[in-house]
Amino acid sequence: MSRTSSTGRKISLVAGVFVIVAGLALSAQSQTPPAGAAGSGPSPARQAIESRKAVFTLIGNNFRLIGNVLKGAAPYDAAAVQKSISRLVFLADLIGDSFPEISNIGEPDTKAKLDIWTNRADFDKKVKEFQTHLASLQQVASAEAGPTDAFKTAATAVAQDCKGCHDDYKAK
Repeated sequence: MSRTSSTGRKISLVAGVFVIVAGLALSAQSQTPPAGAAGSGPSPARQAIESRKAVFTLIGNNFRLIGNVLKGAAPYDAAAVQKSISRLVFLADLIGDSFPEISNIGEPDTKAKLDIWTNRADFDKKVKEFQTHLASLQQVASAEAGPTDAFKTAATAVAQDCKGCHDDYKAK
């Protein structure tokens, strides 16, 4: 086999692969609806609501261990508690961004009350208190060796923040 025919085959193979990839790309592009067209994805309001739900699902999942420790339903595992608290601190910083003005549309798929946007200063104050109490809980959990009174007091303050905000800003 000559060197020229081997090189020619490689060029043909590369060109063939290029044609197939280009054809697939053009085919996919022709099937993508234009921006803003029906079916092009969720609206910005819907995206905000879905993001918000995800944040609060994760908050609930991460607080569950702490709540169970408070109730005596789970043993105190320092590493697991600190991991949950670290996650909660991170997630708490996402709360304010989870309620953009565009998401105050009162869709039936959200339990967020419109009062969040009409009384935003109070809502933001409650979020800040939640973040502050989580920081305190994190400090106590780092310094304490178990479910001490200080831990229980700090964790109860966080739980009360959740309850207070739900009472005022979450539809039943």
